[in-house]
Amino acid sequence: MAAQARVDVGGILRPQGRLDLSTALQPYDATLGTRAAAHLLRRAGFGGTPDEIRRFAAVPASEAAAMLVAVPSANSIAPPSEADVDGPLGKRETRESLVALQLWWLNRMLTTPAPLQEKMTLYFHGHFTSRATPRFPRITYNQNALFRRNATGNLRDLTAQVSIDAAMLIYLDGANNVASHPNENYARELMELFTLGVDNYSENDVRESARAWTGWRVARTTDTVRFDPRLHDGGRKTFLGRTGYFGGDEIVSIIFDQPECARFFAASLLNLFVYNDPEPELVDAVARAIRVHDFELAPVLRAILASNVFYSPRAYRALVKSPAEFVIGTYKALGLPSVDAMAIESLAQMGQRLFFPPSVAGWPGGQNWLTSGTMIARQNFLTRLLGSRTLDASSWLRGLPVQPQNAAATLAATILQDDVAPASLAELDGYLSGSGSAALASLSAENFDERVSGAVYLAMATPGYQLN
Repeated sequence: MAAQARVDVGGILRPQGRLDLSTALQPYDATLGTRAAAHLLRRAGFGGTPDEIRRFAAVPASEAAAMLVAVPSANSIAPPSEADVDGPLGKRETRESLVALQLWWLNRMLTTPAPLQEKMTLYFHGHFTSRATPRFPRITYNQNALFRRNATGNLRDLTAQVSIDAAMLIYLDGANNVASHPNENYARELMELFTLGVDNYSENDVRESARAWTGWRVARTTDTVRFDPRLHDGGRKTFLGRTGYFGGDEIVSIIFDQPECARFFAASLLNLFVYNDPEPELVDAVARAIRVHDFELAPVLRAILASNVFYSPRAYRALVKSPAEFVIGTYKALGLPSVDAMAIESLAQMGQRLFFPPSVAGWPGGQNWLTSGTMIARQNFLTRLLGSRTLDASSWLRGLPVQPQNAAATLAATILQDDVAPASLAELDGYLSGSGSAALASLSAENFDERVSGAVYLAMATPGYQLN
């Protein structure tokens, strides 16, 4: 990818080239290099530190994908610490508990050795959507842990588990779904938003599925879920063309037998990792891989992250960073060791309050992340973050050359991988050299902190930095 010619599109330098759909999912046969390594770490995580990018740059694409997909086992996942989360959760201190949980997750995104695991946890949080249960925050944490355990596991198994997860049962009224009065909320969203998409089921399928899910209860005092057979409709049901004495597990199995289920997840994963509105042929190819691997995510993700289409010009810098990606990516780019509570308010202003998606459909994403208001919020976040304390914590920023042109080139290469239009690079160089403005002196040891902070702000305010 580094050898391709690049053109200025929308203020960034985008590689040129055409996508051959017949070879789109074949392995990208190359050592990554800096630009492709940064691209991979943005998409399969939240960006890379300069050192992480250098390490992945020397690795072949297939090996890099395998490294990222190899997430820790469930037994090795550390729970929140007593000081950060468990204490407030146990005391039911609602606001403090949720803020602590948000900050804990943000720091996990930043410091985890398995970034794809956290990326998929965030993806599932927006896909199998439920909102935090403020009075019982332990339920919220338990669902987050469920997504993490299944981050690269089996989609069918995760769907069955999340269907009877306490947070989901509360959010979509499954805990009130009883044989005498079946509640259809979860049954509908399970098909429409979570597995099949619109027009792939009937209203009768919703009714019959709702009957199958009756009987699940949540004991909020203990944050546990139980099945009460006295409240379950054990009668015969006809669902998606099949008839039997179905419960929830059978409903999930029947859904995953539908061809549209694999296509639904294929399109969703391509929108997450590659680009929006993927070609039908590409969706079909990924759907075939999903079915071949019986909905196991690990081999499918490995194939996508090592594919020609993932490293294609169309995919490069083609997705808008979500607020979480923008915030954590900024901490990563600067090499900062931890996220502070300021980031939580900034995320909310950008439109992504963790554990509180706006609706059952999750966050709209894409271009919806970039409005005049959210762009101001992004700029305000940078202003608050960039200061002398940030420079002190960032070894590579502290080591920038004092020569303005060299400093500008280093910032463009490290923060943007040189994905910056000539006009933006000239602005960055001009700011550091003081040219064109009598009020500014050239970068020097005396004004280093102020001028470097301003230059980093300019680099991170460019169009390219808003894109994954």
